[in-house]
Amino acid sequence: MISLAIIDVAAIFDWVLANINYWWVFLLMVVESSFIPFPSEVIVPPAAYLAVTKGDMNVFGVVFVATAGAIVGALINYYLSVWIGRPLIYRFANSHLGHACLIDEAKVDNAEKYFDRHGAISTFIGRLIPAVRQLISIPAGLARMNIGKFILFTGLGALLWNAILGALGFWLGKTVPLADLYDKVEQYNSYLSWAGIALGVICIGIIAANIIRHRKSASQNPETL
Repeated sequence: MISLAIIDVAAIFDWVLANINYWWVFLLMVVESSFIPFPSEVIVPPAAYLAVTKGDMNVFGVVFVATAGAIVGALINYYLSVWIGRPLIYRFANSHLGHACLIDEAKVDNAEKYFDRHGAISTFIGRLIPAVRQLISIPAGLARMNIGKFILFTGLGALLWNAILGALGFWLGKTVPLADLYDKVEQYNSYLSWAGIALGVICIGIIAANIIRHRKSASQNPETL
């Protein structure tokens, strides 16, 4: 699982198992999707696991609430970027506080370049890619991306990612005892990351193929332009 020097991931995982409900899923996903580093892998899978084993929550409800929280957290980054601008964003990234939040100039610059390459759709694809997921909202805000499109693409990307995490928790709830849950989530974490990257690549490929097909069709039928 993601190793964060400033937080004890295992301890947070145990706390989630002891205290999680819909409200905490929402709040923790707001945190996860904003500047503060907090892996969604310690939120959604255990919540979905408990939904299966205890029945206090519903797996679909967990995914929905987690997605709502992710959108709110992304909006925090978006509007902070709009309000304070690029110079202060990079100053924060180079500060001790920024480094404590696992943000630095290189990561912000990488997110900007990713946004520049893929445009608005990057806010969807970026939600599936580790190290880009939390930061893709920053260049969207700096570029003042249409807020409706931002919410739509961010929500769809977050929904897909949370559905993957929720499915993992659901499956583990059927197959793994509680005592082994953290080790299993940690074991499958790298697979989740690669699955997200693979989905992102597939999405980019589909989009690129559609663009190429549209341009080819337009060149063959110029009267449709």
